[in-house]
Amino acid sequence: MMQVQVFEDYDTLSRYAADIFLKQIKKKSDSVLGLATGGTPEGFYRHLITSYKDQKLDFSRLRTFNLDEYYPIKREHPQSYWTFMHDHLFAYVNISTSNIHLPNGETTNVDAECDRYEEEIGANGGVDIQILGIGENGHIGFNEPGASFDSRTRMVELTKNTIQANSRYFDSEEDVPRHAITMGIASIMQSKKIVILAAGVKKAEAVAKAIQGEITEAMPASILQKHPDVIFLLDKEAASLLTHN
Repeated sequence: MMQVQVFEDYDTLSRYAADIFLKQIKKKSDSVLGLATGGTPEGFYRHLITSYKDQKLDFSRLRTFNLDEYYPIKREHPQSYWTFMHDHLFAYVNISTSNIHLPNGETTNVDAECDRYEEEIGANGGVDIQILGIGENGHIGFNEPGASFDSRTRMVELTKNTIQANSRYFDSEEDVPRHAITMGIASIMQSKKIVILAAGVKKAEAVAKAIQGEITEAMPASILQKHPDVIFLLDKEAASLLTHN
């Protein structure tokens, strides 16, 4: 079942997302969290850290799996998603390093790494709750338009638009890796609950098509209409093109 909630602003949306995750963590202290990077979830992570400190919570038994990682990239690279996660969450909570999982951007055997990552998720019982963003073209993870709904963890070539969009984090566009290892759409859809965040008018068209448009691989996020437990958390601008029945 798909739910949609619209908020006055990004901060309120982010706090609400954090509260959903905190409810899951309090219910099951060894929950498997699916995590995302990028600008959209930064507020979510800030509120998660604040609640962790204020409520004196214990995250030591949590297990985390990230959606994706650039390839090739060194783990310690300032723009790796490993670094992003440590800068925005892991450095501030008592999560065990052995419970943190990201695709290995340094691997020399990509196929084996993708298989290993899928197996690791399964061995941990699957993702209990997954945070997602949505790209302006409807991508989820690095699953760009045209990605198969049956796709699993794999290496993908980044589109020109994605490279340009992510170049703001690097010294230049030439420094952005041309590939990434990403969980596939079928992998994401196996998450028991999905929380998807979108803020800003630039996301409005993708949001409207994902929620109210046809289900098509040309709009990867549209497959979420078929998920049994998904909630879209939107600010007013991101929700501005939704039609109300």
